[in-house]
Amino acid sequence: MSDDTLCLEALVEGRVQGVSYRFATRQQAEAEGLAGYARNLPDGSVEVLLCGPRDAVERVADWLEYGPEQAEVTQVTIREVTLAELPQDFTTG
Repeated sequence: MSDDTLCLEALVEGRVQGVSYRFATRQQAEAEGLAGYARNLPDGSVEVLLCGPRDAVERVADWLEYGPEQAEVTQVTIREVTLAELPQDFTTG
């Protein structure tokens, strides 16, 4: 992993399920060339992993605060993570 590569894990809370949040996150991530995932959690939140060039990751991480138009994001908790193996693409699940 280069010095310019960053991986962030985010927990997004609010009305973020059933509003195309994961789909829109994948669109944002793929537009920036990022890998990772967006997946629904049982408590109604969405977990997001973003890996790629630092500025692109930070742009998408900022976007998570708002999400798609139908979403109502109340809180985003972000932490930097170190992965032994980087994901190759962006998935939703």
